[in-house]
Amino acid sequence: MKEQLAKIRAEALSAFESAMDAAGLDALRIKYLGKKGELTAVLKQMGKLTAEERPAMGQLANDVRAALEQAVGTAARKLEEAALERRLQTETVDVTMPGAAPRQGHRHPMYIALDQIKEIFIGMGFEVLDGPEIELAELNFDRLNAEEGHPSRDWSDTFYFDADSRVMLRSQTSPMQVRAMDSRRPPIRIIAPGRVFRKDEVDATHSPMFHQVEGMVIDKGVTMADLKGTLSLVMEKLYGEGTVTRFRPHHFPFTEPSCEMDVQCHKCGGVGCPTCKGEGWIEILGAGMIHPRVLEMAGIDPEVYSGWAFGMGLERLAMRQFKIADLRLIFENDIRFLEQF
Repeated sequence: MKEQLAKIRAEALSAFESAMDAAGLDALRIKYLGKKGELTAVLKQMGKLTAEERPAMGQLANDVRAALEQAVGTAARKLEEAALERRLQTETVDVTMPGAAPRQGHRHPMYIALDQIKEIFIGMGFEVLDGPEIELAELNFDRLNAEEGHPSRDWSDTFYFDADSRVMLRSQTSPMQVRAMDSRRPPIRIIAPGRVFRKDEVDATHSPMFHQVEGMVIDKGVTMADLKGTLSLVMEKLYGEGTVTRFRPHHFPFTEPSCEMDVQCHKCGGVGCPTCKGEGWIEILGAGMIHPRVLEMAGIDPEVYSGWAFGMGLERLAMRQFKIADLRLIFENDIRFLEQF
């Protein structure tokens, strides 16, 4: 047995020293030190020895095992160091070579328009508010003076969650104006951008989900002249100095008097073309003086305070700014289209 142990030690040490890689070394370790390895096979013969021979042979076997385990560890470290050295050689980086610039994305055209709107109104002292897209009909309609029976409350126009038509996907961001009146005291200057939902069929100018920017001013002595002056200035900042606007009478339950604002067609200069459908003007937003009843429902005295409000479609602004003819292009996320901006 002594000769066997000596032979195993010599062969194993030589084999470990000459191992070429980690996988080969592990195979040799299993061959000599594994449960079915050569050293284990010799140790199983210990039962054949006399009681006097066992202690000496046991000590010798332990010495051989320790030597082999140490040799395996030493060989493994050498292989790791050699592998690291090879990797450093093959992965050397030439720091003088120009780097590959990562391809960067850019903002969506609609959000470019939104950021411009925010920047303009923040510069005028407005606060930007955000709110829930799942809203109560009380805030979306009742508090905005749109009583039961108003066409906008019909199931064919609005996404409701319950049979009582009390919980809905907001059809406008106007509820944020109500929330602002409930949580603040005048003077109030806010805009509320966000997604809204209506049961519109998808076509070149309509979508069941789109974005609005609504705004509101409440203070003492606010007049229609303030509304017209502010919104005309906003359009000039958006589309350039000299942008021509006009205001037409309209009706909204939230405002009285109400109006719609048009911008002279950028394509034909007001003469009439396919872009403006021959009218020479493009509708941009609806606005008006806040109805006294709306102020009263918020606990604001209409004899002391007055205000104006507006609502505009963000997609429509982006379409005009970037000369986009079809609303669907904004939502389809075709890279070929988006990379133009």
